[in-house]
Amino acid sequence: MLRRLPPRPCYGDRMTIDVPPQRYAKGEAKRREILAAALTLVAERGYRNSSLQEIADAVGLSKAGVLHYFDSREDLLAEVLRERDRHDAVTLLADGDDTITLFERTVRYNNTVPGLVHLYSRLVVESEDTDHPAHNYIHDRYTDLIDSLAESIRVRQATSDFAPGIDALVLARMITALSDGLQLQWMHNQDLDMSEVFDAAIALFGRPEVPPTN
Repeated sequence: MLRRLPPRPCYGDRMTIDVPPQRYAKGEAKRREILAAALTLVAERGYRNSSLQEIADAVGLSKAGVLHYFDSREDLLAEVLRERDRHDAVTLLADGDDTITLFERTVRYNNTVPGLVHLYSRLVVESEDTDHPAHNYIHDRYTDLIDSLAESIRVRQATSDFAPGIDALVLARMITALSDGLQLQWMHNQDLDMSEVFDAAIALFGRPEVPPTN
C-alpha cells in the first residue's frame, strides 16, 4: 500500500526541543485544517480556480499565514494529493482488498472529483523537473503503487487464472498507464466512463486466453 510519510515540521528551522508539545500539536492541527480546506476547494472548483487566497479565507488566515505551514502554493497542492491518497486508502479499501481493487474503486471515485483529477494530471507533467515541489511525491507514488500492484498481481496469478504468462511488474506498469491515460482523456471528454474501460481491461487480464509476453 501507499507509503505513509511522516508529517512535515510546522515551524521550519526555528523548531527546537524547547518548543512545548502543545505548540507542535496546535501547529499540526492547523496544517491539517489547511489541507482539508484545500482538498475540498480543489475537488469542487478545480486546480485553476482554487487560489491561495481562497484557501486562506477558508481557514481564517492570510496568504502569508498559509505559507507559514507550506513552502509555496505548489508545495501545498502536492500535499493535497498526498492527503487525497490517504483518504482513498482509508475510505475505498476494506480489509482483505488488494491494490487492484483499490485502483478499480479509485477510478470510479475519480468521476466525482474532476478538480483532483486535473490537479494530479497537471502535477505529473510539471513535476518532471526535479526542483518541482511535487517531484518526490510523484516519483515515490509511482514506485509504491507499481510495487504494490505487482505484488497483488503475483498473488492473483498464484491463486487464479489472472493474467497467466504476463510479468507482474510489466502488467503493473500497464495498469498504471491505463489509469493515468484515462484521466487525461476524461479531462477532454467527461462523458467518458473511465470505470467501464478500466474494468473491461482488468476483466480481460483475468481471462486465461490472454497471450503471454516474450
